[in-house]
Amino acid sequence: MGLKGLHFHDLRHTGNTLAAQSGASLADLKARMGHDSDRAALIYQHATGDADQKIADTLSARVEAERKDGDDGLAGALVPAG
Repeated sequence: MGLKGLHFHDLRHTGNTLAAQSGASLADLKARMGHDSDRAALIYQHATGDADQKIADTLSARVEAERKDGDDGLAGALVPAG
């Protein structure tokens, strides 16, 4: 490639990491890479603070939507067994 210290595999890793961050599923990543192994595809699904914040925001929005719909908050609530 003509750039010292940069290899084709570096670009492949970056591309697959960006694909995972964009929401590609494990199956999508495996197909994209030509791998049969979940383990190989999981390498590219790095946990990030951005992803954690997106999950928290989505959960908060769902709770707010339920509250606005007049839900008493008990639907789907966990209750002690017994």
